[in-house]
Amino acid sequence: MLTKIKTNKLTPIQAITDGLRTMLKEREEVIVLGEDVGVNGGVFRATDGLQEEFGESRVFDTPLSEAGIIGTSIGMAMNGMLPVAEIQFLGFIYPAYEQIMTHATRMRYRTKGRFTVPMVIRAPYGAGVRAPEIHSDSMEALFTHMPGIKVVCPSNPYDAKGLLISAIEDPDPVLFLEPLKLYRAFRDEVPEEKYKVELGKGKLIQEGEDVTIIAWGAMIPVAMQAAKQAEEKGITCDVIDLRTLYPIDKDIIAKSMQKTGRTVIVHEAPATGGLGNDIISIINDTSFLYMKSPIERVTGADVHVPFWALEEHNIPTPARVMDAIHKVIDF
Repeated sequence: MLTKIKTNKLTPIQAITDGLRTMLKEREEVIVLGEDVGVNGGVFRATDGLQEEFGESRVFDTPLSEAGIIGTSIGMAMNGMLPVAEIQFLGFIYPAYEQIMTHATRMRYRTKGRFTVPMVIRAPYGAGVRAPEIHSDSMEALFTHMPGIKVVCPSNPYDAKGLLISAIEDPDPVLFLEPLKLYRAFRDEVPEEKYKVELGKGKLIQEGEDVTIIAWGAMIPVAMQAAKQAEEKGITCDVIDLRTLYPIDKDIIAKSMQKTGRTVIVHEAPATGGLGNDIISIINDTSFLYMKSPIERVTGADVHVPFWALEEHNIPTPARVMDAIHKVIDF
């Protein structure tokens, strides 16, 4: 007789808390550190109640020093711990960039495999919540160009818990990006038990025949809305959620592109140097002869995230994605 898996309807941020709690219970090497993660439960309450449950030695507050948080985590990871460091916003990570680039990502190489750095860096990112300057950056491409670190970005509660558990158990550093706009946007069924979502594997979340839409994080709902609008006009779309941005799932991209022949890439990061450019290269390398039209990108502008009144003009919308769909169809 099959045992029914117990699930709870959780928001993405609740699923992240659940993933942290699961691993804190299972592995005594897991620790959570960062600014305000202990007493206050994190700026977005992602670690709410964890210090009370697991104690100050497992979940603890740090000084306001991103370089110190990451540097400390690297040392602990090299000595048998499994640190999960929170950076309050991705835009705050820049002071720690040197620690990540110079030490976290290179230690396995530098020591010829003697040491690894099994640490996770959690960082809320993205616009759409009317946050102040440096709170809404979407600079994931800075890290996808960094050998030695994996970059993960869930778009839903199920993936958030499963990917986080996989990230914590990975032997190398993982940057775990959490879309701010989705934190409390919706709920979905999440198993109570431990489970893993494989890193490096995208997911086809909708099947179609005419256009491939590739997105991740907070752009997945935008892509899905556009796909629904396209279907009303007789255009069906594959929608791919990359889930892991580095290493990227080249196979799922090539398979879909070779079926549809048309691609729209959606990300809120600036266009220049964005991950969309790497996706175009993958398509050129694997599927050039299948292309029926030039690839379209729907992205943020090459500007800093603008303040409140203009913020929505910078973020891709279903209408902008629909315009791109029409361009690849009508070419």
